[in-house]
Amino acid sequence: MGWFSEDIVSMEDLFQHTLEDIYYAENQIEKALPDMIAKANDPELKRGLKKHLGETKSHVKRLEQVFKKLKQEPKGTRCPAIEGIIDEANEIAGEVEDKMVLNAALIGAAQAVEHYEITRYGTLIAWARTLGRADVAKLLDANLKQEKAADKKLTGIAKRKINRKALARGHAMKKKMERQAEKAAESLSVGIPSI
Repeated sequence: MGWFSEDIVSMEDLFQHTLEDIYYAENQIEKALPDMIAKANDPELKRGLKKHLGETKSHVKRLEQVFKKLKQEPKGTRCPAIEGIIDEANEIAGEVEDKMVLNAALIGAAQAVEHYEITRYGTLIAWARTLGRADVAKLLDANLKQEKAADKKLTGIAKRKINRKALARGHAMKKKMERQAEKAAESLSVGIPSI
């Protein structure tokens, strides 16, 4: 069932679908974070991702409380958006060889996830309030605050050190590759008479 499905005929249906969407997304993120943690080699980034893994587990529990308040069993609905974001993160991380550049890529991927979650929680909170469910909105808001804090922390890590280190390493790698190419060209031209 997508957002423009015939199964969604009311605000309640739309809220329910989006709640199931974020529940699925949080569970997928919980599964993906350990791999990101393993790939990160900056200690501060690794700690931040580990902390967010713990927060993600608490997000799932809070969402289960929301389902309980709504007298429903927790249930996720497949979310192609979060799957795409996670797949893209894995693909990019698999292509990056330099560890500093990889850290920058991991931060970018984690922030894409955070921004997706922030939009979902913001929307759900507004709809919960519209539906007269301040109790549900309060639980969702706790998750939103943690997502925003995680995004801010990732931005800080990136600006403070990771982006500069990645840039410096990238420049150093390019210069090294240029020197190697020049040496290869010189060795090919040795012994060839000029015309």
